[in-house]
Amino acid sequence: MKAEVICSYSVLNTIFANYLNKMIGTIVNTVAVLVGGLLGLVLNKKMPGRVTSIYFQAIGLFTLAIGATMAVSMEKILIIVSSLAIGSLLGEWWNLEKGAEQLSEYLKKRFKIGNERFSEGLVTAFLLFCVGSMTILGTIQEGTGGSPDLLYTKSMMDFFSAILLASAFGVGVAFSALPLFLFQVSLTLFAMFASHFFTDDIILGLTNVGGILLIGLGINILEIKKLRIMNMLPSLVIVVLLLWIFN
Repeated sequence: MKAEVICSYSVLNTIFANYLNKMIGTIVNTVAVLVGGLLGLVLNKKMPGRVTSIYFQAIGLFTLAIGATMAVSMEKILIIVSSLAIGSLLGEWWNLEKGAEQLSEYLKKRFKIGNERFSEGLVTAFLLFCVGSMTILGTIQEGTGGSPDLLYTKSMMDFFSAILLASAFGVGVAFSALPLFLFQVSLTLFAMFASHFFTDDIILGLTNVGGILLIGLGINILEIKKLRIMNMLPSLVIVVLLLWIFN
């Protein structure tokens, strides 16, 4: 009986180690965003008002530029437009924006956070860090037993981006490390069992829709017009479904 228990423990330990080895890149990426976000908070506290104002403008332009590079390679235009339309209608129906604001208020009260742009920082950071070809390709590569080098490269980029974003938006950027971890772990686990699902078209479609949403966020940050980007997030799921169905 004792030998059976020891054998079972050994098997479980081996399985856990196998799963952990395929998530090293995601763990490093999460730590990079968290540390970068905390460093950005230190810079945020030392910035005078006029510097913060122009800094937001720089971050807005940076977000627009990243979004444009992700959206420019668009191929399946009808599917991308349909995904945005259907996803936005679903998000508006579910009123995700209101739910995000309520969650934001709860977290601010629970952790005594005084930052007014908490939810904006959280959503901006999540989209910037999680919706892109490097995220998808990196998690697939690691989940299928490949090298985590792509996620290591992404971690370095996200680290410096987190410093910039957190110095502008505050602690919401550091909090984005949690949804980033959950999102990338989910993709890694999915890739371990169904890597063939992530075709080049699906990866490109996700990148395109994510880029368009980032452009919208850049417009919000620059205060050109207030767009309800949170209500458009279901588009990221819809584009995957449509590309899978029509391909």
